[in-house]
Amino acid sequence: MKKELEAFDRLLAIMDELREKCPWDKKQTIESLRTLTIEETYELADAIIKNDMKDLKKELGDILLHIVFYAKIASEKNEFTITDVINSINEKLVHRHPHVFGDVKVKDHREVEENWEDIKLTEKDSKKSVLSGVPDSLPALVKANRIQQKVRGVGFDWDDRSQIWDKVREELSELQHEVEQNEPSKIEAEFGDFLFSIINAARLYDIDPETALERTNKKFIKRFNYLEEQTINKGLSLKNMTLDEMNLYWEKAKKFDTL
Repeated sequence: MKKELEAFDRLLAIMDELREKCPWDKKQTIESLRTLTIEETYELADAIIKNDMKDLKKELGDILLHIVFYAKIASEKNEFTITDVINSINEKLVHRHPHVFGDVKVKDHREVEENWEDIKLTEKDSKKSVLSGVPDSLPALVKANRIQQKVRGVGFDWDDRSQIWDKVREELSELQHEVEQNEPSKIEAEFGDFLFSIINAARLYDIDPETALERTNKKFIKRFNYLEEQTINKGLSLKNMTLDEMNLYWEKAKKFDTL
């Protein structure tokens, strides 16, 4: 623990010096850091998807720097300090884990999540709505998953996860009906409902839909790059090839999948 504290103290000292002596660091504000933080968060997510531990270490450091940076700016305005930030999360973790730091008994992780949401609703600074804590700026896929996790925490969920497949089929049928009717606005609405049901299914089977889709994105990119590379090597052009010809290379590319 001593080494960890010494390393963190050094980071705080470095930040103090940067704010005092570096022109770029001195001019930064909470607002100017926002987009950089979003970028760093995506880079962290990418390292996790790739399971690149060396890159993960680096990106965690970048995120930690941003946390310290925000706290430093806030302390200069006498709003709060890094100590306040740490104490706040410490208190929240203890309060929301009564099964660890208290006498509450739980049988599984789902019950932990339900207790977490119940406790949030009783806290003084808690917002009244269950869904009020879902950020508006979240990407739609991530937001849909978070919404479903939130409402599950208060018991709004299927009794048996296998029931979701009837809902998926129902939403697909309604989508197909609107496609046949050829009404764009209704097709869009039903497509949204269908996607929402698929995301719900992923959640019920403990699959993170964002991660699953990103793995498929990377798999597609890898296969397509192989297809493109092989056709170029043979002096061919994708634009002049039939879909059947492309599929021959696509099937070969599938054999090299590592995901």
